[in-house]
Amino acid sequence: MNIVRMRGYNMDINDIIPIQHTENTPTAKATRTPKKMKIRELVGKVHVRDCIEMMQSIRTGSVQMIFADPPFNLNKKYSLYRDNMEFSEYLAWTEKWVLECCRLLRDDGSLFIYNIPKLLVYTAPILNEKLEFRHWISWNSNGRPLGKTLQPSHYGILFYTKTRESKFYDVRAPHPKCKKCGSFLKDYGGKEHLRHPIGYQVSDVWNDIHRSRHRKHRIENHPCQLPVHLLERLILMTTDNNDIVFDPFCGSGSAAVAAKQMGRRYIGCDIDSEYTKAANQKYKNAVEVKGEGGENVSMHLGQFISVRDKDLSK
Repeated sequence: MNIVRMRGYNMDINDIIPIQHTENTPTAKATRTPKKMKIRELVGKVHVRDCIEMMQSIRTGSVQMIFADPPFNLNKKYSLYRDNMEFSEYLAWTEKWVLECCRLLRDDGSLFIYNIPKLLVYTAPILNEKLEFRHWISWNSNGRPLGKTLQPSHYGILFYTKTRESKFYDVRAPHPKCKKCGSFLKDYGGKEHLRHPIGYQVSDVWNDIHRSRHRKHRIENHPCQLPVHLLERLILMTTDNNDIVFDPFCGSGSAAVAAKQMGRRYIGCDIDSEYTKAANQKYKNAVEVKGEGGENVSMHLGQFISVRDKDLSK
């Protein structure tokens, strides 16, 4: 059998089906839908499981927020597999896990999908049939020129909700300042009194969060690692304390750490046992981060990155 291995999923190239696993690696085809598990049996851990098999074992309407960072199908080398499916197979697989994500959301839940724009344009039509479009968030990644094309300088984050009444909170970030003189970069034209004392309200373009480059924040040999405070901003926007965050492609564990630091419950999975082991350790070591008023605040290098508007009065 010719098996194509993807981060979070495995498939026969002739037949797209979920795979059951041993503790470390996938070994056999699933013969039936996995038994539904109780949330309390899953929370607080990254599981070594196929993402679709994992989602099929979770009851409908069980999670408040889902953050999905799937493989980009760019032939990157992970620990056990390469993401190099035929494009049609990749799209079929994408549709399957996206529909499972939609099923798992609570009525006031939110789904974020992180990917390159080229692939998100194929994902959006699937979501448009099931959920409510809210935003395409542009995260400035400072990409490298590829030649004969515009410089790819952003990743996209699709933001969809179950309904228009789903949870959403305005989030503020620090006002940008000159690195040399410390002055505010934005000129209010003599109306500085209009500047919010804490920070500006974030838009759908994020330039203030940068890639994780320091070795202590990264898992060795994992090619795609997101900064924790990027995930914390999304969590603050759409969840409350103790809500459940689900991550079907755990990878380096950024979402796991972010959920715990923001006081949310977490469920994650990945097919790579080495990645899940490292992510579980990072989750275990993480502690909840709170401000002076007891509110959850996203911090990085000793400075606040994101805080909810509603929490500023605490």
